[in-house]
Amino acid sequence: MSLERVEYGMGDATYRAVGGYSGLVKLVDEFYGAMEVLPEAQVIRAMHPEDLQVSRDKLVHFLSGWMNGPQIYADKYGSINIPQAHAHLDVGEAERDAWLFCMQVALEKQDYPLSLQQYLLTELFRPAERIRQVSSESRNAK
Repeated sequence: MSLERVEYGMGDATYRAVGGYSGLVKLVDEFYGAMEVLPEAQVIRAMHPEDLQVSRDKLVHFLSGWMNGPQIYADKYGSINIPQAHAHLDVGEAERDAWLFCMQVALEKQDYPLSLQQYLLTELFRPAERIRQVSSESRNAK
């Protein structure tokens, strides 16, 4: 019996660890479910359309490639620069943290090892913070 140590971020290890495409769908459903009900998330929920189907689909497709799984976002939606795509929104630290909190809640509802949850939250902070920075730069340029 061999004990394999999973190295998240290596190849498609993260994508496989979350359960592939179907695992991402479950994670994203929980993420947007948290956004719907958490008082801390109401400001970021208001930044989204009433119908979240496209938002859900885009996040699943984005995360697939971001986790080194199939690069399916561009096939369906075209290329994307995540920070620039959110530059029109007023994203400060509170909004960034609310987004990450929704993801934390969603991750905790999955059958993921704590190490994977922590890894994902640490890694997702980077694009979330970059979105905040670009949003701030965009507001300051006006």
